[in-house]
Amino acid sequence: MPESRSQQVVEVRAALSHALGAAKDSLDAAETELEAAIDRRNRVVTAARERRGRLAHERDKRLGEIDEQHERDLAELAETAAETAATAAPGAAGAPWQRWSPTPADSGTTAPELRVGELLLPWDGEVPALVPLLDRGHVLVRGDPRVGDDVVAGLLLRALGSVTPGRLTLTGYDPEQLGGGLAGFAPLAPAGVLQFVGPGGLGPLLDELVDHVRRINETVLAGEHSSLRELASATGRRPEPWRVAILLGSGRPDELSKHERGQLDRLVRTGAACGVHLVIRDIPVPQAANIEIVDAMPGDGARLSGCGDLPVQLDHGPPQAVVTSTCRQIADAVAAGPEPVALDSLLPEQEWQETSARALTAPLGDSPQGAPVHVTLSDYPPHALIAGPSGTGKTNLIYAWMGALAARYSPAELAFYLLDFKEGVSFARFAPGRRDPSWLPHVRLVGVNVNTDREFGLALLRFLGAELRARADAAKRHEVTNLAELRAEDPDGSWPRIVAVVDEFQVLLSGRDAVAAEAVDLLEDLARRGRSQGIHLVLASQDVSGIEALWGRPALVAQFSLRIALPRARRVLAETNTAADVLPRYHAVVNADSGAVEANRVVRVPDAGNRERWSALQHRLWRRRPQELPAPRLFDGDAIPRLDDSPDFRRMTPAATVAAPVVLLGETIDVESRSARTVLRRAPGRNIAVMGTRVDEACAVLNTAARSLAAQFEPGAAQFKVACLDTDAATAVESLKAFLPEDTGYYDADNVDFLLEDALDRATSGTSADKPMFLLLYAVDAAPGNGAAMLRTILRQGPERRVHVIGWWRGASLLRDTLGGQASRTDVIGSWVALDVHGSELSPYYPGHGSPAWYPRPWRALHFDRSVHRGAEVIIPYGHQ
Repeated sequence: MPESRSQQVVEVRAALSHALGAAKDSLDAAETELEAAIDRRNRVVTAARERRGRLAHERDKRLGEIDEQHERDLAELAETAAETAATAAPGAAGAPWQRWSPTPADSGTTAPELRVGELLLPWDGEVPALVPLLDRGHVLVRGDPRVGDDVVAGLLLRALGSVTPGRLTLTGYDPEQLGGGLAGFAPLAPAGVLQFVGPGGLGPLLDELVDHVRRINETVLAGEHSSLRELASATGRRPEPWRVAILLGSGRPDELSKHERGQLDRLVRTGAACGVHLVIRDIPVPQAANIEIVDAMPGDGARLSGCGDLPVQLDHGPPQAVVTSTCRQIADAVAAGPEPVALDSLLPEQEWQETSARALTAPLGDSPQGAPVHVTLSDYPPHALIAGPSGTGKTNLIYAWMGALAARYSPAELAFYLLDFKEGVSFARFAPGRRDPSWLPHVRLVGVNVNTDREFGLALLRFLGAELRARADAAKRHEVTNLAELRAEDPDGSWPRIVAVVDEFQVLLSGRDAVAAEAVDLLEDLARRGRSQGIHLVLASQDVSGIEALWGRPALVAQFSLRIALPRARRVLAETNTAADVLPRYHAVVNADSGAVEANRVVRVPDAGNRERWSALQHRLWRRRPQELPAPRLFDGDAIPRLDDSPDFRRMTPAATVAAPVVLLGETIDVESRSARTVLRRAPGRNIAVMGTRVDEACAVLNTAARSLAAQFEPGAAQFKVACLDTDAATAVESLKAFLPEDTGYYDADNVDFLLEDALDRATSGTSADKPMFLLLYAVDAAPGNGAAMLRTILRQGPERRVHVIGWWRGASLLRDTLGGQASRTDVIGSWVALDVHGSELSPYYPGHGSPAWYPRPWRALHFDRSVHRGAEVIIPYGHQ
């Protein structure tokens, strides 16, 4: 038992020892695990702490990147907004006042948005706050009155400075301040850009604006376009100006009547499409999407309905000096008138496609609504009267009309005859010149610098009268009554419509002399009968009111039913028609009913005077001309003609015998380049006398005579004798030697008696079979001794024996002395040329009673030949060769 207890004790102890060892092992293991766990925990804590640090770093880094990206995006958006604003509101529409100046657009087709302040954004740059007005809608300003005044003034000035002067008009309704709120814009009123409406005028103003909108919809848009903005974009031009009505009310709720509220509502809905816009303050208006609301508050309290809740800093009002100076500039520009459009606007797509059989029709320009204004010359209206003071564009209008016609009708359909009585060369561009050989193919005649050569105007009317008779005769042969029928019956004939343009025609009709009397008679006949034969007159003048010869013949004036009045033209329209008084520059009133008010059509005339554009048109048409078409005749009253250019002289060829040699003396003032001539037949009186003291002109006439005679004879076929009795003529005689035969005899005061003796012997004892002898005597009156007695016999008997005298006497009385005094006969001088000799001195040499109406003028002469002339003709001596 004891053993068992001891054994049990041992076993217990062993078990306890084992258990203790196991426990210790477990404890050690647990402590090891604990240490490992603590180590793991420490590592986890450390890792977590490190991760939190990394996460915080990454978070801060990302937040920083997000902040930076946000700032970049904001800056980019703000910059884009600023660029967009600069595009939407360029120049004067968006510039701040410190660097503001007017920048009118080149065309009236688009309108910018307008700056009112600056958006307050967290960005260093500036983003303008803009409101849409022109072509977009209306603006309602509410809030602080002082700030509101600045907003209205700024809007108006920016709008005015952004468009072409005259393309925007203002109407101000300000009953509280009686227009004082818009006082700075007062300089616009005289030019018609601004008008004020007083108390009680709001209703009529709204009615007038509604009528304006109705007219635009019916006559301008006409269902083809939804708005003027769309029309301008499609056509490239704006036919109507913008109209802005500034309605500054009193704030009373009963300010508008029921009718006025209805009209205002109509304008809000339909006005913007028709260019009518409202700037409103203190007047209730209905809510509408096209109304921009400006809450005008100081500081950053302002808001724009188009910018949401973004704060806005509104601009201060424009400086008063800037407002005044800008308005004066605009008023001056409007008073001067708009710049014209280009000539190209009148030209057709295809040239020379029209027929003139029944009429000539072409646009002269555009109406205020943008539609072309066509002008017609036909049986009715047949002729045109154009009037306009100097500087109003009369010549430009003629150019424009001619260009439009020339581009539509070929030279076979249309012929121009142009005459300018001004001291200038307005029509010279249509004829070939030294720098430009081209000419307008339709032009047959150009007369310039003819203010002292009224005879040329008379010659043109005579030519047209002859053409009228020829056409009338052709019409009789074909049994027709007008040009259209004649062309149908005679398709192979040449029957273009003729347009004769005479600028400053009153010069031709001035004075009470034979030229004016005949000119009026010819004008009346052409005006009355020319219509049916396609001959049309276009008479232009600075002032037709004082032309006695014209208004004294009402039947003549009545034929000019087409009237064109330029700004401030007088009397060309009916007495009660004052439309021309308010015309701007480059505009005209076209009236096809003799000036009656109801027939007025206002036209904006293009700039046809631009030499580059006109030259392009002329060269294009010139290259298309028929090759057989001759260049037009150019008559320049300031130019001295050359004998070598005379067609008559160039046709002369030398011959062994000439029965009746022709003496050329100068150029006639005529439509054709005709030379004045005298034929030296074997008949009494076939001598020529030149009278006057002008040495150069006298020598020019004698030299021309000598050269023309020499050109008709072969060497040795005629005798030429030249006597120079005035040393001032020696140079001219010397230059003549190159053109006369080598056997020509030359004499002076020392030996002229030998010449006269030989000529006397030939004149008294010669025969008609002898060679012709031509005595060219310079300053005959200086012949010494009994030279006058011998010369009288030569003059009387010589022509029948083919001895002819061509002499220069330095005065009409000196010639009379040579002929034997006051009682002597003068018929031995069959032809004479008078230089600086008054008509009263020529009566002895002129047939019948009286004397020719002749007043000397430089480088002009009067020619008379007893054998062919009923009256004397004015000629121009050819220049020295």
